[in-house]
Amino acid sequence: QVQFVESGGGLVQPGGSLRLSCEASGISIIAFAMAWYRQLPGKQREFVARVGAVAKHYADFVKDRFTISRDNDKNTVFLEMNSLEPEDTGVYYCNTGRNPRSWGQGSQVTVSS
Repeated sequence: QVQFVESGGGLVQPGGSLRLSCEASGISIIAFAMAWYRQLPGKQREFVARVGAVAKHYADFVKDRFTISRDNDKNTVFLEMNSLEPEDTGVYYCNTGRNPRSWGQGSQVTVSS
């Protein structure tokens, strides 16, 4: 059974930073492109960033603020988020980059003063 456990979210002021982690089980992430997605309040889930073996791809709204990385040995994916804005408030999820599997609980990110 594939599971993703996201962590690292929280409340941060505008301009602040957070580092999200996603530990996978039931799947060996080295075989997959991995991605972060988010769901903003009242909106559908959307793509944030994807990392393959080497290449990385980001949604336009990231604007060089976020960095995705992976540690295949730890079966974990990370999302470093800087210059956070209130518009980034939402629940962040990780999954495979294509054909997403079952979704985890996500990690709540709240950007507010």
